[in-house]
Amino acid sequence: MTNRPVRGYSWAQVCARRLERQGLAAPSPADSPADIVRAMCGAHAQVMPAAELSVGMRGDGISRADVHKALWEDGTVVRTFGPRGTVHLLPAADLSLWTGALGAIPSHTSLGQFLTPGQTDQIVDAIADALRADELTVDELNDAIVARTGAWAANPVMPAFQTMWPRWRAAMGTAGFRGALCFGTGRGRAATYRSPAQLLPGFRPAEAASALGWLVRAYLRAYGPATPAHFARWLSVPGEWAARLFDHHRGEFAEVAVEGMPAWVLRDDAGAISAEPAGVRLLPYFDSYVVAGQPRELLFPDVARTRALSRGQAGNYPVILVDGVVRGLWHHRRSGRKLEITAELFQPAGTTQLGELAQQAERIGQFLQAEARLTLGQVDIGGHA
Repeated sequence: MTNRPVRGYSWAQVCARRLERQGLAAPSPADSPADIVRAMCGAHAQVMPAAELSVGMRGDGISRADVHKALWEDGTVVRTFGPRGTVHLLPAADLSLWTGALGAIPSHTSLGQFLTPGQTDQIVDAIADALRADELTVDELNDAIVARTGAWAANPVMPAFQTMWPRWRAAMGTAGFRGALCFGTGRGRAATYRSPAQLLPGFRPAEAASALGWLVRAYLRAYGPATPAHFARWLSVPGEWAARLFDHHRGEFAEVAVEGMPAWVLRDDAGAISAEPAGVRLLPYFDSYVVAGQPRELLFPDVARTRALSRGQAGNYPVILVDGVVRGLWHHRRSGRKLEITAELFQPAGTTQLGELAQQAERIGQFLQAEARLTLGQVDIGGHA
């Protein structure tokens, strides 16, 4: 891109905009779980209790029951494979666009260890056919795929959790990307899978080019100013591919500067930012604000870089935001109706910040329907895998 920067922003101004856009500046009483998930560009849901808390901390009065209802009764939120091939909560109304975009991104190189492109296509087609009218556990889906493709699909070649998964499971993320499957309601303790078409009659992925344009705009609205490299890291795609996508849509963007470094925003977002970031927030494991937010060196300054990142990866620790920046860790342990929350701030806090920290702990207790007790002290926990 060749446009000269039209405006410069401080990092504090960037944080203020992101907090406001995601309901972290002030939770909105009008936003539904689907609205909140849309504003986040998806809630990371590999760990479901963390995803529920991510949504709950952004909504005024939203309960776990509300999140469950949106997922399993109303069908306004879908659990499926999202950015980086990880499990996310996505708005059902946007699923056609998400699958149109994700189905068009370059395949991850690791997939080639287990499947050829032709085998991947066979497995995705088999999954789509098996789930056309049924909701199946992973074992039932395994049998259905083998019946449609052959025993080769079940060869135990994929290392996972101290065991070996069948070959076909390497294509599950791709099947989600292409709209062939999403998570079902579950059967006891067993996860189940179903077709999105069972939830959304007439469902089909959107046309790729328009969907990719929608996705990059959604990312910039939530996490801009940003660069193609930031977008590439969020999606886990090659930087060159992301740069070409940004270049294709350059007419929709404005170049700006963040602390003197070039970045891009939607043209409608290129005006002044008058707000200042304020407040203390407790975010759970894998919260999208820190996973999708860049640049890491500004979001995780000083000691946060070593304490709250895992080999450069964000999300492995529950973090404390102070004015939009990671300034601490927290942890909770439940025993019956009691919820013990330990919080460690990396720098001294004033009376106002300590009061906000206590309010956040109380909100978590309310969401989890428990009596929260806050203790200030060192948080010594390992990072989540």
